[in-house]
Amino acid sequence: MAAFRLDLIGRYLKPHRRTVLMGAMALVVVNVLSVIIPLEVKRIVDELQGSFAITEVLRQAGLIVVLASAMAIVRLISRQMVFGVGRQVEVELRQRLFDHMLQQETSWVQETGSGEVISRATSDVENIRRLLGFAILSLTNTVLAYCFTLPAMLAIDPWLTLAAISLYPVMLGTVRLFGGRMMRQQKRQQEALSSLSELIQEDLSGIGAIKIYGQEQPEQEAFAELNNSYRDSAIRLARTRSTLFPLLGGISSFSLLTLLALGSGQLERDSLTVGGLVALIIFVERLVFPTALLGFTLNSFQIGQVSLERVEELLKRVPIIGNPASPLTLEKPLQGLIEARELRVRYDDSNRDTLAGLSFVIKPGELVAVVGPVGCGKTTLARALGRMVAVPRGQLFVDNHDVNDLLLEDLRSSVALVPQEGYLFTSSLADNLRYGDPKASIERIQKAAEQAHLMDDVRGFPDGFDTLVGERGITLSGGQRQRTALGRALLVPAPVLVLDDALASVDNKTAAAILSSIRSQQSRTILMISHQLSAAAACDRILVMEQGRLVQQGHHTELVNIQGLYRSLWEREQANEKLDAVA
Repeated sequence: MAAFRLDLIGRYLKPHRRTVLMGAMALVVVNVLSVIIPLEVKRIVDELQGSFAITEVLRQAGLIVVLASAMAIVRLISRQMVFGVGRQVEVELRQRLFDHMLQQETSWVQETGSGEVISRATSDVENIRRLLGFAILSLTNTVLAYCFTLPAMLAIDPWLTLAAISLYPVMLGTVRLFGGRMMRQQKRQQEALSSLSELIQEDLSGIGAIKIYGQEQPEQEAFAELNNSYRDSAIRLARTRSTLFPLLGGISSFSLLTLLALGSGQLERDSLTVGGLVALIIFVERLVFPTALLGFTLNSFQIGQVSLERVEELLKRVPIIGNPASPLTLEKPLQGLIEARELRVRYDDSNRDTLAGLSFVIKPGELVAVVGPVGCGKTTLARALGRMVAVPRGQLFVDNHDVNDLLLEDLRSSVALVPQEGYLFTSSLADNLRYGDPKASIERIQKAAEQAHLMDDVRGFPDGFDTLVGERGITLSGGQRQRTALGRALLVPAPVLVLDDALASVDNKTAAAILSSIRSQQSRTILMISHQLSAAAACDRILVMEQGRLVQQGHHTELVNIQGLYRSLWEREQANEKLDAVA
């Protein structure tokens, strides 16, 4: 598994190998200079003990300043290169994840949960960025620091070197212990902040319900509880940090005191020069930061590799619904002929077919209604036409082409699906209407709005088409939202229009007017799924479904005069309308 993870790291860094190599070379230069400078200090101190000329001191000090400045500049370049690679990989990976998620079927996103998907695209990607930036830079720098610094220290005095760094394993263990705790505490703090943000978002979206039911006090108490939880997690993290860093400072100081105590004895015995002791002190201080950082680096490395696996798991998922290996090239636009041949669709979590052998033909330009009890498979049929669900080969055709042989882009640009809950984006009314064709002119937008009988509402808005509809269209009524979604579909010149109960929030008179307006477009094949049988009665033909099967079909006048499911549904609707009229 470890080799696989290293292979993953190499694969992510491969497009940026030139920058990584240059950054590594810069780190080598930094570490070479970090050894040269203390050795130069040693030489200068030892040479100046015999003679003390101010000009010589200034000359030697200038040399040290030049070397230190060069090291600082090269270190800055190396950090920018390596951290820049981490940031670039983060951007590229987020884009890959976003593109990949858009290819997945909606059912997978709903089952997986948007929170889980967002977590992998944000937190996990950030962990990978730290792994490929901070962790690799720190690990490489620590290895180079020990490889270059230890030999130089051992050459000056082996025993003093070993005594001075003997406490570094304790420092590393302390960082590992506290670093793991800090990671867990930071995660809990982020989770508490996320819960707090979710509550704020939910309450702002449902502010109307809160006020209607007078639930301000319970919501305030729930917020206070989450707010206090966030405070407690933040305090625990601050306490851990405030304990760790003084501990590291104490260990470092104790190591330095050990060096001074033992080194002073070496000076008395003339087995060590003053310059050598000064160089050892500089070297010991030089190794403190990489050693302390190594613990955090190892924690980041482990977390980053786990995030790598989580992201790779998501990227490896092949969508069930995708483009065919050899897509059919359309020589001319689709005309809207729809045919189902024993169409069967079953969801993964179901033990029966939702569509259990549907067979029908809808001619181009025909207006056909699909009716039936709740759960009979009407919405599944609508989704199958746009391949929003997996459709078996040889069972559903558009213009005699198997829908599985068409590019998804070609099929979905030819089948305009309007669901019952048409999603509206937090943008202007015009932008929502032109969503299927962002370059549509205002004239086309107005025409689509007129066909959807939305223009009277638009004229009543202070900003007209520039009116912001709010999150999910919250500023609009249910009927206005449905008509906006319908107008969006009508603006796209798709030969097939599928209305999945898309007029449920519109009164019967307006629904009939909309259908009449749409029907004037003879080029469109319209499949209207509806519970409003009075609207279905005006259609050319009606398909009656029950338990995934087609049990009746024909015109309203035919179906209402024979005993069957349609007649019972019609009589029930008429009875309900009479009761509503009396009420």
